[in-house]
Amino acid sequence: MPPSSARSVPEPLYSAEAVRRIDRHIIDQRGGDGFGLMQSAAHAAFRRMVKRWPSVSPVLVLCGAGNNGGDGYLLASQAQRHGLEVRCLAVAPVERLTGDARSAWQQAEADGVPVQAVEALDDAGLASLLDGASLIVDAMLGTGVSGPPRSPFAEVIARANACPAPILAVDVPSGLDASTGAAAGEVVRAALTVTFIGRKAGLYTGVGPAVCGDIAFDDLGADADALAAGGVPVARLRRWNDVRALLPRRPANAHKGQFGRLLIVAGDRGFGGAGLMAAEAAGRSGAGLVTLATRPEHVGAALARCPSVMVRGVIHGSEIEDLLSGADTVVCGPGMGTGAWGQQMLQQVLGSEVPRVLDADALNLLASRVAVASERQVLTPHPGEAARLLGCQVADIERDRIGAAQRLQRTYGGVVLLKGAGTVIAAGTETVDIVGGGNPGMATGGMGDVLAGVIGALCGQLSGLAPAVVAAACAHLAAADRASGHVGYMGLLPTDVIGHLPLVFRDAEQAAAADKV
Repeated sequence: MPPSSARSVPEPLYSAEAVRRIDRHIIDQRGGDGFGLMQSAAHAAFRRMVKRWPSVSPVLVLCGAGNNGGDGYLLASQAQRHGLEVRCLAVAPVERLTGDARSAWQQAEADGVPVQAVEALDDAGLASLLDGASLIVDAMLGTGVSGPPRSPFAEVIARANACPAPILAVDVPSGLDASTGAAAGEVVRAALTVTFIGRKAGLYTGVGPAVCGDIAFDDLGADADALAAGGVPVARLRRWNDVRALLPRRPANAHKGQFGRLLIVAGDRGFGGAGLMAAEAAGRSGAGLVTLATRPEHVGAALARCPSVMVRGVIHGSEIEDLLSGADTVVCGPGMGTGAWGQQMLQQVLGSEVPRVLDADALNLLASRVAVASERQVLTPHPGEAARLLGCQVADIERDRIGAAQRLQRTYGGVVLLKGAGTVIAAGTETVDIVGGGNPGMATGGMGDVLAGVIGALCGQLSGLAPAVVAAACAHLAAADRASGHVGYMGLLPTDVIGHLPLVFRDAEQAAAADKV
């Protein structure tokens, strides 16, 4: 049966500060009742908790000093009233609690929730308390904390992560920067994160996807006016379902010239597979004509593997001039090397007016030059390549992936796709795109070559580089997720992803047909 034609829309992603502004606006709208909003958050988290873990008991709630801790105390109150065995560990002294957080603690005390102070426990006592829980609720640090967690939070986080019990994080896993997705020290590794008001960008990129587990969202009644108080979102969460409508419908009298003439320049000696995977992925992504320019010794293997690709063996850069003149888009870099052969190829590509996708070794070579900016280029660095392009360390990239992608785009122009968990795409606007999906099986050589081919193919079919890059990234991750469902993570190969690309695009075609009906 064709899939449902229902499509999602891009979800706005906010910084922690923007969400605090939205939170403040909602409280003002409700007459300054922050405690009521805290109760709503606790109820939403409790509802998700019992849906995921029905009748779980005993529950241990780890509470900090701020509003996040208040959410935890109120969740514990609800659990107590519903007959669950629950207790709280006050990781911050209750004497420090003020305002709504103190009211929440008083509510928990009134409902008979046992509250244990962490400073009253030795190591053995803390270990016994945590190990005895069937579920741990993290309500320690929330969005208002930056930098590495300090004692005793760091020790409690590390000990909780070592427990067999799953962890539910309230709003954001403690230790995770809700704006950037970085973690400067210990960070809670949750099975489920229930987040409120506005989706935080840091949950979807960097360390976020590895520590949030499943993400459940409740807006707690935030309306359009409240969201406007947060300002422009820092990002949009993009998934295949919301971008597949970008693909053009193919008319019944379609011909290959309508879907792009793609040239792929790739594959120095010993690296012929990189260019071939890019070429095959491009063919599987609807490119009308695909030409591969590679070392002569790779021609036979390329034709045997993928006879639909036109292959040219080239030794000198001047040999691709005619190929460039006949191309709509060029992908340059996979397996190209940084020696004389690769340098000649890149020089020809940079000197051409053809829109280009620069990947892998093309980026390494570009990093050694004066920055070549162009609005007709797409850069696809992983964090190491991004660091070389910006002249910094990988840690600087991972500390703020959104900011790094934006700096790259300002320096080099065009569109920048920063690879890694929570792919970031910057195209010169205030709001970037973060792509949802993907899995650990993609951590193997060749996945980027496949992505480069998909991007090149869609650049020849869509109007504008930015929509093509977003659609390609979403399709690539969707195909990888489908492939991992068949072969798992450990054995996932780039060629498995290529094999599932047609199924992903088929879904888009069927959804478009259903909409037309």
